This record gives sequence, structure tokens and C-alpha cells, in this order.
Amino acid sequence: MTYLSSNQLKQYEDEGFVSPINIFSKEKAKEIRDEIELIEKTMPGELEKSGRYNAHLISPLLDEVAHNSKILDAVESLIGENILICSTTLFIKNPNEKGFVSYHQDAKYIGLEPYNWVTAWVAVTDSNEHNGCMKMWSGSHKDNLKEHDQNFNEGNLLTRGQTVKNVPKNEIKNLILKAGQMSLHHPKTVHGSEINHSDDRRMGFVIQSYIGTNVKQVLGKNSVQLARGIDKFNFHEKIERTKSLMNKNDLKIKKQENDYLQEIFYRGSEKKSNY
Repeated sequence: MTYLSSNQLKQYEDEGFVSPINIFSKEKAKEIRDEIELIEKTMPGELEKSGRYNAHLISPLLDEVAHNSKILDAVESLIGENILICSTTLFIKNPNEKGFVSYHQDAKYIGLEPYNWVTAWVAVTDSNEHNGCMKMWSGSHKDNLKEHDQNFNEGNLLTRGQTVKNVPKNEIKNLILKAGQMSLHHPKTVHGSEINHSDDRRMGFVIQSYIGTNVKQVLGKNSVQLARGIDKFNFHEKIERTKSLMNKNDLKIKKQENDYLQEIFYRGSEKKSNY
């Protein structure tokens, strides 16, 4: 069992995140990277733009990560024993490209209520200051949701370029992760990341998010997978786990789920970006 320790629980309560958490070996992380890059090579464009969502529906190794017992033990410490997987995202920054993530709060635009959910950021490669690691505004989850500008700016990996202004630099913590480690953060924690200045890709697989079975989608529709426990609420349709790599039927399901996500992310917006 890898339930969070009392010190880790206190970090999450005080700061709105916990990091680092050891999940699997660097060799396993390399296997996952290889499968992601095999999909990219075999099906060019499949994991780009809005295709970066829900890759676990077509990748057995990413499915394995999403259902990993060590991750679920840690998540259970925060949201309880009945856990659903509600979409995933690949955040890949290629070397010396302009990709960044502006400071934002997940709870502002994902539509999941109440906030009995948590996001897991799993490092497929090392993630550090040089290649654009996540940066967290410590303690920001204790406040109400903040106003977000919609910038739709070039290079921003967020759908609307949603941005929280006036983030205090002295309260920012860098989340340094080795490949195979993860962080967990609260829905209201303000976070972002900068450009990759290294010579290698920075790759993160994000379960966004693990939700309690009592959580509803209030902006649209999400299908889910039951990761642990029982679902007595049945607020969401269930989808099956993939059994083979790049299965044609699974590709159709991924496309449908990503269309649902786009409706949620752009609800009320007259403009859309490439993400």
C-alpha cells in the first residue's frame, strides 16, 4: 500500500499539492514513452491538439498507468475509496518549442462539482526547471476561484489560454519530478509551466482527473471508468478499458470522448484555439 503519509497529507492540506510520489521505475517510464511515440509514428497527428486527450483509451500502457494501484492508493487518501477516471491528457513539450501553460485553476473550466477530485501528473520523462516543470502557487486552493483572462495566446497549451493574473512569484513552488514519479494537486490550486529549454522532450501523462463517485459534470458530459470501489450514484456513463493498441473501435470512442471535452472546454466561448 502507498497511502499518503501524515506529512504528505499535511502538505496537500497546506499547499494544495503533494510531490514527489514514487510510482514506477525509469525503465517502465521508458516503455511508456516508447508506446506513446509508437502511436505518434504509426498514426501521425493522433495525439496532437485535441487528440492529446484520453490516450489511455487506445494505449494499454497508459491505461495501466491510469489504473495503477500505487496511484489509486494515494488518490484514495484524498478523495475516498470510490474512484472514477474522468479523462486524461498528454502534456508534451518538444525541445526549444514555444509550448507553455499559463497559470490557471482546473476547477475553473472542467465542470466537475463538488471538488472531491484530484489531478495526477505522472512524469514520463524527467521534469525540471530547465525543461518546463509544473509550478504551483502554494496555498492558492484555500481561496475562492479566481478570475481568468482568456488570451488564446500562441504556444499556450490550454484551450482558451486561460490565465490568472498577479501570481506572487515568492509563493511559487517548482515540482521537480524524475521519470516514474508523480504529483497530485487540488482542483483549485493555481499552477502553470514554462517553455522547454532542453534538448529532449518533456512528457507528462495527466489523469485529469480522478473523481469521487459523488462528483457530477455540470457543463456537459463525460464518460468514465470505475477505477476502484463501487459507484452507487451512476452520474456518468461507463466505458470499457482498452485491450489492444490503437484498436479501431477504441479510436472511435476516444474521438467521441474528446468531442465531449471540447464542448465543455469551450462552453460559452465564441472563439476556439487549436487545443
